[in-house]
Amino acid sequence: MDPNDASLTCAANVEWNDPHGATMRKFAHKQTTLKLARNGLKEMFLEISAEKQSTIRLKLKSVQVHSKFMAEGKASIKFNEEKCTLFLSNAPPGLLVQFLKVVFVKLTNGNGSGSGSKEPISKSELLKKSRTQILAGKSLNHFDEISPVTTNELHRARKLALGKGSITTPSPSQKRKRPSDDPTSDRPRPKKLLSEETVDETAAIEGVQLNQEQKRILSACQSGQSVFFTGSAGTGKSFLLRKIIATLPPDGTIATASTGVAACLIGGTTLHSFAGIGTGEATLQNCYEKASRPNTAQAWRKCKRLIIDEISMIEADFFEKIEAVARYIRKNDKPFGGVQLILCGDFFQLPPIGRLPDRSRPGQYSQDAYQDDESGRVRFCFESKVWQECIQASYELTVVHRQRDQEFITILNSIRIGRVTDEISERLRKTANQRIETEGILATQLCSHTSEVDAINQAKLEALRSEPKTFDAKDSDPYSIKQIDMMLQAPAKLTLKIGAQVMLLKNYNIAEGLVNGARGVIINFVQGLPLVKFKQRELLVRHEKWSVKTGSGMVLTRIQLPLKLAWAFSIHKSQGLTLDCVELSLSKVFEAGQAYVALSRAQSLDSIRVLDFDLRQVWANMKVLEFYRDLRKRINAMNSMEPVAVKRSLKKSLSSMGLTKSIMNKPLMIIK
Repeated sequence: MDPNDASLTCAANVEWNDPHGATMRKFAHKQTTLKLARNGLKEMFLEISAEKQSTIRLKLKSVQVHSKFMAEGKASIKFNEEKCTLFLSNAPPGLLVQFLKVVFVKLTNGNGSGSGSKEPISKSELLKKSRTQILAGKSLNHFDEISPVTTNELHRARKLALGKGSITTPSPSQKRKRPSDDPTSDRPRPKKLLSEETVDETAAIEGVQLNQEQKRILSACQSGQSVFFTGSAGTGKSFLLRKIIATLPPDGTIATASTGVAACLIGGTTLHSFAGIGTGEATLQNCYEKASRPNTAQAWRKCKRLIIDEISMIEADFFEKIEAVARYIRKNDKPFGGVQLILCGDFFQLPPIGRLPDRSRPGQYSQDAYQDDESGRVRFCFESKVWQECIQASYELTVVHRQRDQEFITILNSIRIGRVTDEISERLRKTANQRIETEGILATQLCSHTSEVDAINQAKLEALRSEPKTFDAKDSDPYSIKQIDMMLQAPAKLTLKIGAQVMLLKNYNIAEGLVNGARGVIINFVQGLPLVKFKQRELLVRHEKWSVKTGSGMVLTRIQLPLKLAWAFSIHKSQGLTLDCVELSLSKVFEAGQAYVALSRAQSLDSIRVLDFDLRQVWANMKVLEFYRDLRKRINAMNSMEPVAVKRSLKKSLSSMGLTKSIMNKPLMIIK
């Protein structure tokens, strides 16, 4: 979305109240368009228009924005002078945030609006403006669309935001100490509006803007097409998926993934939980009966857009059954019952869940690792009978963002397709003796089996002589601990010691690299909380809150320290993460794509150590290779049919663009 776009489409409800708080009248519509406009006096108004309804204009002066539920596409704006409240719902979360931030920038610069406003217009100025408007053929009641955000407006807004960097909502008293100020509190750390750190935020933001490939996919999803997009590790698939979710209306949009960890990363639930048919091993008739249960059936009927991340780990049989279930429950014979599909994943990475280990001899190309059902092998999702019917457009991301080392990117691209040359083997073997530890932070050993991970972490922790400290999670529903464990990396019980190697499980500061997957070592405990030394700096880690959704739509929460023991980590659970320093032993690799997933977690060849590289442990599945060959042919054919767009030159200074990105990524404030 253009940060200057001062419009939003969503459901809106306006309530006017009398002095006693009783509602006098209402306006409600499921499909409204909100725009910003100015009258002849340059006063800013919020226009609310809907089909077959008169346009409502509310003066944006002395307003309060309540944005607690923006992630759900909801917000409210209280107009104190107008004595009414506007309730917004079913707004695309990302677009809602951008719209309210444009409002914020304009409010801090508009006449009579907010603390950054100018002085009220005098009578002489009013007469002068009236005369000018009449000569121009306009009245003072004439409304013009608001102008784009300017650089000066951004500077003023940013200055105001920095001046109120710790304000979230009006507080009756600043003297009382809040529970969140106590470092020993198990409440989540407070979300400040602006950080006072002097990092180059613009550079960090610049790195996460959508490129042309990603914009094209986003546009296809917004147009209602059913799409599949893929790409090698580090091309920004998960990042793009979160952007897509943020631009779609929450009502009818179901975000799912094949695993709980992947689902949590996009704020969704597992596909199996949403579908309501268990593992899908039952007969189709039994699946119909399971999906007909009230809560499950209602979820299917409300679903308009189904998002599935890590589609490579969904087997064809399960995909076929949920497609049939969708048609049956929704009483619609179109593919998937008319539901728009947005599928994302890389079939060169981890294969379907629950498949039998590949017993064929590993080599550069494993022959027919996946056969039909009669052979007992689990098929890939793209082998499903309904795949072609359901997917209208396919895309492949090609720009790698995780790695900047071109030599490493070339090696990974070869390993992805199972091709290992003598040069690649030699280069990876050379990493076996390189030192990648820094200042007490050891490399994380990636293992193919979870049992091995648990054994290594427990043994290393017990070997430390320091006193242990145990942190128990606080869950919203104690009876759902197992379900929450499946969805989150944060453990129900976490035991730490000074010297313990840990991994950060939350994004603290993207610009500094304190992100999900950052590695550190515990150097002390301060008032009961761990002080962790990361490569970037020391950080006192406080409790954080996670929310996960069940298939029925219920939200479960967990409050825990965002840390996990990290001497060892599972290859499966590392999918989607970027790790600072990695140690690999590929001798126990048992699936096609496992070696590639493990190697691609690193950012460069300098941050990886491969202990026992053997080219026989690197192979790709023949069916996947064939699928991607056909996929690229279709993509190339589709691209050749599209008209070439003429690019317009944009006269924008780099400082202006950077400032726009900086202010648009700041949290909201309340304007009074």
